[in-house]
Amino acid sequence: MLVAAELKGELARIQPARACCRRAELAGLLFVAGDGRASGSRAGISTLDHATARVAMQLAGAIGLPAEGPMPGASHATGHAPGGRRHLQVRLADAGAELPTLDWADAKACDRGAFLRGALLNASISLGSTSTHVEFVFRDRGRARELIERLRTLSVRARLLPRRGRSVVYLKGQEEVATLLRLTGANRALLDFEAGRVARDVRNRLNRLLNAEEANVDRTVRAADRQLRAIARLAAAGELERLPEGLRDAAEQRRRQPDADLDTLATSLGVSRSAVNHRLRRLVTLAAESDGEDA
Repeated sequence: MLVAAELKGELARIQPARACCRRAELAGLLFVAGDGRASGSRAGISTLDHATARVAMQLAGAIGLPAEGPMPGASHATGHAPGGRRHLQVRLADAGAELPTLDWADAKACDRGAFLRGALLNASISLGSTSTHVEFVFRDRGRARELIERLRTLSVRARLLPRRGRSVVYLKGQEEVATLLRLTGANRALLDFEAGRVARDVRNRLNRLLNAEEANVDRTVRAADRQLRAIARLAAAGELERLPEGLRDAAEQRRRQPDADLDTLATSLGVSRSAVNHRLRRLVTLAAESDGEDA
């Protein structure tokens, strides 16, 4: 099963060949990984993931943007980081320096994918068999809404959820996550994800078929037991021998093949399935009438 660490590892290993894609990916990281400031007047990125911090440094160096880090930031033992882990800070450029951004409306497809790859590097990802979702956490509600709108233009549906004073962009469902992986270029992760999804679908379908077959067998056994008891009552009362030949033949075959289904009995009698079913039901009705019961 694909895990989030493997996905982020693949994303971190992707090295954009074009300068525009490198700028777009760093813009995506800046968009999600912080509120635009790492420390004091220095713009930067805050992340819990070492690979994400390393990617930020590499991308900044590739586009000639001064960067320092990663260095430990504030601890969030009070609730935002599991186990009291510290965020890593990557400081970018000097005050007033132009940071990479992406004009989404005019951006090329490759730049949009690179932007989302940078954003996904600092997202919370769950790829479990029972729950598949991606979360982007923002301090700025406006940025959260902007990301939702950008995803919408790529046919990816996302919701906005408030959580502990933050705005969370929430993607849920296998189709949405698969689309996001495809857009970000995580091809290996997408293959593993789709393989796991197909395996789960096959297991679920097999379980449904087995459950349906078990239910059919159970119904067949109950019906056969009811028919055998009816035939036994008719025989004990001496009424079976006086019945028409077709009913007697059906009763005989049911006795010979107590576990057989209607198709097997129909083949043995050389008649249709519906004819066998009608005859057996008639035997049950006659036995009930003989006993003064309702069929």
